[in-house]
Amino acid sequence: MGRFSTKDGTSIYYKDWGAGPVVTFSHGWPLNADAWDSQMLFMAQNGFRVIAHDRRGHGRSSQPSTGNDMNGYADDLAQLIETLDLRDITMIGHSTGGGEVVRYLGRHGAERVARAVLIGAVPPIMVKTPANPEGLAPDVFDGLRSSLLTDRSQFYRDFAQPFYGANRPGSDISQAVLDQFWLSSMQAGLLNAHDCIKAFSETDFTEDLAKIELPVLLIHGEDDQIVPVDDSARKAVRLLRDGRAIFYPDAPHGLTSTHRDQVNADLLAFLRT
Repeated sequence: MGRFSTKDGTSIYYKDWGAGPVVTFSHGWPLNADAWDSQMLFMAQNGFRVIAHDRRGHGRSSQPSTGNDMNGYADDLAQLIETLDLRDITMIGHSTGGGEVVRYLGRHGAERVARAVLIGAVPPIMVKTPANPEGLAPDVFDGLRSSLLTDRSQFYRDFAQPFYGANRPGSDISQAVLDQFWLSSMQAGLLNAHDCIKAFSETDFTEDLAKIELPVLLIHGEDDQIVPVDDSARKAVRLLRDGRAIFYPDAPHGLTSTHRDQVNADLLAFLRT
């Protein structure tokens, strides 16, 4: 485990396991690096060095009032990579973390990166705009902010249900997983979680996606209630020069938990190609 200080003095926590080719993991909102534990352990056991950090304002990182946007997140990731002098990286991002990966590649380039994986990721843009009429209405995200400010503890308990598809008939997600989501979410600063909603919903990654030349794998659940697949992965893959997608029927947003073994197998196969 380690920490480093960013250029604006933010303390970023990260975990660093195993040895071998490097894989970085960027987590979703409003979680932290622990969301990747199953994937990290699996990859470390299969000969990879795996590194995941808590985004600024989340988990064990400090909670600054600035830099809570995609440029700030991408710059923090760049500084982690430079601090550890990582090269030939496979970058993996889930949800907001997928946006972080795409913005890193668009903003900092791919000199240190070999390939990327976007899982349930937010690009190209979530919110409805004239250029993205299929997106989610702005009041959806206004509702998230309102619920967060009213009673964030109850909001996170409620949000975990669609996140893992626990509100679907036949769901077998355990209460313990839902409790872990709540616990991790409560570690995020209220200001940081609030500002991150704008970052993941309103950032337009279209130009970033068009710049990416390296191989990109997209994995997305077809029953994702948080980041609908038709306005994210199905669009993003068409904007990439070397992208391919795997769609999981009936899978929710939190598919790294609900479909852990399938995700791990698909990641390992991609990393070994």
